Amino acid sequence: MKKNITFNDLGLSDKILSAVNKKGFEEPTEIQALTIPLMLKNDSNIIAQAQTGTGKTAAFGLPLIEMIHADNKDVQALILVPTRELAIQVSEEISSLKGAKDIKTVPIYGGQSIDQQLRRLKKGVHIVVGSPGRVIDHLKRRTLKLDKIEHLILDEADEMLNMGFIDDMEEIFEYTNPDKKTLLFSATMPNRIKSLAKKYMDGYELLTAKKVQLTTDLTEQIYFEVRAADKFGALCRIIDIEDNFYGLVFCRTKINVDQVATQLADRGYDSEAIHGDISQAQRERTLNKFKNKKTNILVATDVAARGIDVTDLTHVINYSLPQDPEAYVHRIGRTGRAGKEGTAITFITPNEYSRLMFIQRKAGSDIKKSAVPMVEDIINAKRKKIDENLTSVQKGTIPTDYYTWAKMLLSENNHTEILAAVLNYSFEEALNPKSYGNVENLNSRGKNLDQQGKTRLFVAVGKKDRMTGKKLVDLVLSKVSMKAKDISDIQIMDSFSFMTVPFEKAEKIIISFQKKGKRPLISHVKKSKKKKKKKKR
Repeated sequence: MKKNITFNDLGLSDKILSAVNKKGFEEPTEIQALTIPLMLKNDSNIIAQAQTGTGKTAAFGLPLIEMIHADNKDVQALILVPTRELAIQVSEEISSLKGAKDIKTVPIYGGQSIDQQLRRLKKGVHIVVGSPGRVIDHLKRRTLKLDKIEHLILDEADEMLNMGFIDDMEEIFEYTNPDKKTLLFSATMPNRIKSLAKKYMDGYELLTAKKVQLTTDLTEQIYFEVRAADKFGALCRIIDIEDNFYGLVFCRTKINVDQVATQLADRGYDSEAIHGDISQAQRERTLNKFKNKKTNILVATDVAARGIDVTDLTHVINYSLPQDPEAYVHRIGRTGRAGKEGTAITFITPNEYSRLMFIQRKAGSDIKKSAVPMVEDIINAKRKKIDENLTSVQKGTIPTDYYTWAKMLLSENNHTEILAAVLNYSFEEALNPKSYGNVENLNSRGKNLDQQGKTRLFVAVGKKDRMTGKKLVDLVLSKVSMKAKDISDIQIMDSFSFMTVPFEKAEKIIISFQKKGKRPLISHVKKSKKKKKKKKR
């Protein structure tokens, strides 16, 4: 029988293996087992084809950490990624894998203060993780030098191609050390990526991991669009409408975890929290309580949740949207196990929709829109459960004193009134609709998103630019493959226009019309803030 490969078999040092064990990694994924030993040899370029969610960051991150010279303050590696979220996630992941090794990693991306990035780069960093546009900004300012880098890693290369970064990638290659080793990760291999590799990677090893189903059909995946302030209320509604909720609630930060867990406890829920600041002994006690179902809600960060092996979770709640598709896959993979069905619910705020669609596309998931449970439905569900509990009480299990008491009350009062009084006395708090407060269900509003899965887009040209409805449709169809009938509710104003398109096409349309350094031609309609009227004195 073939022995299972472990991280110990891949040529990693004891220090790095210690960091791997602390992260809760057990066995390497196929792409990790293929990539790590070859990358450690450091004698060839590599193209690795593997799905999102298969541990690609650790596949290149672990050997990269091994090969970095901590005493050399030059930038030794550049990791190019398509989005700011992925830049942050990859940088954090590498930092969490470095163990005691003194390696400095910095993410650089658009939208963050360039002065802040300049200060960090001046202090000296070993690994830069960046989006193409911002990397080029620094190269042109000469605040980032790549002439001495030993490794260039292109992560999600096909996604960078889809987002129009191929020219930027080629430009960045021109600034790099010609003797570097290049590693290109891509889920697919379109011809444009192959030609890029042929031009800039002088010979390479091709590694291909078998395609596997990353998310189980037993897991129903849905999302709710809510305001940030309404997330906790929505969480309580989900917990209460289920018969036997048993789930993990993921938050992005330790502070968020503590806040949510405390709020849940204050509301009377059996909940616990785990994150990086909790001692190992406390972590073990908390996990044992959760596994033994003495608590039914565990609030956690991604890192702290590693190694949790529970097969019968009913729910995974993404209270905070994961940073990238890989984190999403890891989170929701904790339900729908061992032949049991589960539900993965993701909360998004209105400005996170495009990120969710990116995650959906890369994870190969079908995440359906749904509505937060209505208070009336929750109360009805609770009543049904109470009815079942009361009628299922076995005769003989109730002490005789209660029978005597009941007969006395019934003999002296109207039967319906006394039963109503008992129910009110016992369940007034549990069945009080006011305890839930108001959660604005954004999916049901007629603002930017409507019930048919469409969104409203803003176009920065209008009548003065000789734009017409037909011209706008033709313009969109020239860039994005879709049907003309799917573009509706077109309004052409003097200097701008509006149109409504399907959710799944919106992001592609916006990206297709993006031009670096210029105001976006097409963007999501922004919600306007209403000014408060001043009270007359």
